Amino acid sequence: MEMTEIKTMLHESIENIDDPAILLAMQEIAGRKYTPQDPPHLSPNQIQRIEESTQQIREGLYVTNEEADALVDEWLNG
Repeated sequence: MEMTEIKTMLHESIENIDDPAILLAMQEIAGRKYTPQDPPHLSPNQIQRIEESTQQIREGLYVTNEEADALVDEWLNG
């Protein structure tokens, strides 16, 4: 079984478990390997750029990976 399948199964299991003791045991096990990280600090400029990019996505002003690959191929091959 692949890692993504295992994670998906665990997420689904956690959502369906109502026993606090089991959830606490799972938290204890996961806590030994996972250390939450503080969210990154973003500058005002970075926040503005993210907001602008989000707006561009909403307006459909983006290219897909396939389109970007084709553009790069065109640039490189002239």
